[in-house]
Amino acid sequence: MKLKCVIVDDEPLAREGLTKYVEVIDFLELRGTAENPLGLNKLLDNEAIDLIFLDIQMPLMSGLDFLKIKTDLPMVIITTAFPSYALEGFQFDVMDYLLKPITFNRFFKAANKAREYHLLRSRKNENMPEREEEKTDFFFIKCDNKYEKINTPDILYVQALQNYVMIYTEKTKYMTLLPLKTVEENLDTRHFMRVHKSFVVSIKRIETIENNEVIIQNHRIPISRNLREEVLERVVKDKLLKK
Repeated sequence: MKLKCVIVDDEPLAREGLTKYVEVIDFLELRGTAENPLGLNKLLDNEAIDLIFLDIQMPLMSGLDFLKIKTDLPMVIITTAFPSYALEGFQFDVMDYLLKPITFNRFFKAANKAREYHLLRSRKNENMPEREEEKTDFFFIKCDNKYEKINTPDILYVQALQNYVMIYTEKTKYMTLLPLKTVEENLDTRHFMRVHKSFVVSIKRIETIENNEVIIQNHRIPISRNLREEVLERVVKDKLLKK
């Protein structure tokens, strides 16, 4: 099992150095780099990330400011040249704190710590299959002054629109004041996948993949360029008839 990771640092040499470290560790898979937390936010919107290597001092927004604002983040390892930030960083339950210049041995130790935690959490989830199944069958959302039950098998797709989402089902659609990531976390990843930063779709409901769109009933849903290969891999590859 590989950890999908991203590197966030405003210094090109720092990003390059960490990238080289990631490339030689077989259980890490680099999915992108960013110069600041705004770029990181876009990466997190596009796909599920397991681990973030996050610098502290960056333009526009510091790493700590991002941790204060953003909730439900994946595992975070702080990278910085300033030891004074260590205590504040650990208040956000970060996995580790790497002080620049970062040696490979220290980097590997922190990455392995994240891997062990990820494996432990995965085993814990595997030991609770009934509970997981119950979670993915349905959930409730608040719509205006009432609570609507959403049966997940009925969902066609979910669309993010600014600070709320639209959930499209076979019969109707629901609007609720939630981030897309919250809804995505309550969907079974075996049956749903993100195809765009603003769309999560039911895999079994996909009828056609045409250019950079998936078609579900009469709905045309865009596919992000960097997610198209993954969509084809999961939806088409094993079920494509060949000569």
